[in-house]
Amino acid sequence: MRVYLGFTVLAAVAALAGCSGESSNAGDGEQVVNLYTARHYDSDQALYDRFTRETGIKINLMEGKPDELVARMTSEGANSPADLFIAADAGALWRAQQADLFQPVESATLTDRIPANLRDPGGQWYGFMRRARVVAYDTAKVKPAEIDDYAKLAGPRFKGKICVRSSDSVYNLSLVGALAEAWGPERATQWVRGIVANMARPPEGGDRDQIRAVGAGVCEVALTNSYYYIRMASGDDADDKAVTQKVALGFPSLDGQGTHINISGGGVARHAPNRANAIKLLEFFASADSQKHIAANNNEYPASSDVEAPPPVDGYSNFTPHPMGVAAFAARQPEAQSMMSAASWR
Repeated sequence: MRVYLGFTVLAAVAALAGCSGESSNAGDGEQVVNLYTARHYDSDQALYDRFTRETGIKINLMEGKPDELVARMTSEGANSPADLFIAADAGALWRAQQADLFQPVESATLTDRIPANLRDPGGQWYGFMRRARVVAYDTAKVKPAEIDDYAKLAGPRFKGKICVRSSDSVYNLSLVGALAEAWGPERATQWVRGIVANMARPPEGGDRDQIRAVGAGVCEVALTNSYYYIRMASGDDADDKAVTQKVALGFPSLDGQGTHINISGGGVARHAPNRANAIKLLEFFASADSQKHIAANNNEYPASSDVEAPPPVDGYSNFTPHPMGVAAFAARQPEAQSMMSAASWR
């Protein structure tokens, strides 16, 4: 059941539930969980409905951009009705963690289901889906070997030939953070400068706009999240499908260890009035059925090794994911932002 509640109503729910963090209902016997989510995908609704059917717990939904939700939870303080915060990037989860908005959770289910490199070491948040930051390239102009390493994108071969979104994109911040973690800040800074020098145009639009720009001949390569391309290739939009007939997806490697991986994940709110229900919902997202559903409908990759990627994602799954802990590059967000700003990556 998808329920949109404003601040006033949600605050009332929290007041009824009390401030102990252990209450499991809204004060009238009804089981609830208040989900603050920065995921905006229609396919998630089916998961919410199934969770309610299976558990009897109603989901009260508050949607927004990650920074907006972090700001809301911060302003609500100890009276926040938020039980669970979900975001589509490790960097966004790190920002919430830095704002002291999570509490550690020990769950045998989550520890078993989620690999160690896809969760916070202290149990404050867990990733339940993966997405890869990869390259869309013009197959008529670019050879796969030319984009098989992230370092090559900053070289002279692609002078004036790269399309990319702005520096405030959390996906780009996480990628640069991963490069800084792997290479150190000096080499990562040189890479950022190389990308800026190689831009075919000033950053604009989202990831799908970058892929379309490659198809239109504006650039030869573009940085994008994997699921945007897969969605275009398998969707109903004839124009987008036509683009993917001439633009392919490449999976660069970082130091020969694999492709940069990010996550969708969540953590239990520090002042959660329905803590037990929040943990149940997070464990539900981490289940094999939920991961397979999200992969099939939103074209992300499952986090758990025992969940095979369903069609159409399986056609883009033959790559090695980098083993770097997502918490490591997430913590480098401020450093990445400074590098990109200094290099005039707008």
